[in-house]
Amino acid sequence: MKRIIFSPAFLIGISLSLSLAGCGGPDSQKAESASEQSMADTAEAVSDTTAVITDTATLASPTEPATATTEKSSPKPAEKVKAKPATSTSAISQGKALMAKSDCFACHKTDVKLVGPAYEEVAAKYPDTEENFSKLADKIVNGGAGVWGEVPMSPHPQISSSDAKKMAQYILSLK
Repeated sequence: MKRIIFSPAFLIGISLSLSLAGCGGPDSQKAESASEQSMADTAEAVSDTTAVITDTATLASPTEPATATTEKSSPKPAEKVKAKPATSTSAISQGKALMAKSDCFACHKTDVKLVGPAYEEVAAKYPDTEENFSKLADKIVNGGAGVWGEVPMSPHPQISSSDAKKMAQYILSLK
């Protein structure tokens, strides 16, 4: 069984059309009066039965009759989200090129754990923030241990802090 829902404007328009069609004949006075009453009844009925549809899935089910939900869904509270730092595509591509020239891929792969974690795992763990770019750049230059297991990451003092930061930006862009 299909259910058809007419908008209030449509119903009032139909009533108005009917009232205009009755003008000009000998019974036009009676028709006009009846039409005005019909319009008032229609407007009252529409205001009493107006429903807010919030779940369109209930209208599209082929096995069940269509229904309308009259409850208004409550708005979700706004989530606090830190703005992502603007990491330029230039910095990301420079970081990728710097990593290709280094020995990083001897211990790390993009999507598979080797000696160290996969870069995608690192990207999933650390959000793209200035703080994390600096933190990871420091680990690249000075080395580190204990975060991803017992095998320590060797230091790379030959890499400048700014280059290490670009490398970290590339890694965190792999989300």
